[in-house]
Amino acid sequence: MAKPTLWKKGRGKLGIFAPLLGAWMAEADSPQGPVRCVRTFSRALAGTYVRLEAVWTFGDTVYEELALFGRDHDKEVRFWSFTSDGKQSTGVLADATDLHPEAVGFEAQMDAGLARQVYWPDGEGGFYWIVESRRKDGWNRFVEHRYRPLAQDDPAG
Repeated sequence: MAKPTLWKKGRGKLGIFAPLLGAWMAEADSPQGPVRCVRTFSRALAGTYVRLEAVWTFGDTVYEELALFGRDHDKEVRFWSFTSDGKQSTGVLADATDLHPEAVGFEAQMDAGLARQVYWPDGEGGFYWIVESRRKDGWNRFVEHRYRPLAQDDPAG
C-alpha cells in the first residue's frame, strides 16, 4: 500500500512550492554558534516565480539571501540566489527522493563542486531543509534545519 502524501502540491511546474509558501523559522547549532533562520516563500511576478527571503541571525551578525525559483528559457525549474556577502548561485531541479519520496531538491555547481539543497515534510506540519556537497562516496551533509511555521505575532517575522 502506498504511503499517504504529506504535502499537497499545487498546479503547474511551480506547484511543488505550494507546501512551502509562508514564513518559517528554524533554530540550530552551527560552527558560528546558535543560529536562527527565517525563510519566507511567496509568489512573485504574477505567480511566474516563487521568491525566497532567508534571514540568518548568528548573535549580532545577520546574513541574508534572496532567491527566485522559476522556469528558465527551456522551461526547466531552477533557482537564482543572491546573498548579502556578494555571492551568487544558480541551480536546477533535481531528484532527491533518496531522502524522502516528496523531497524537492536542487543541484548547483559551486566553486567547491556539486552541491544540493533539499526540502521535505517532517510529518508534523513543518519541513526539513539540508545542504550537501557531492563526494566520491556520496553526499556530505553540512547544514540541516527543521522549520516550523512562524507565528504571525512573532517579532522575527
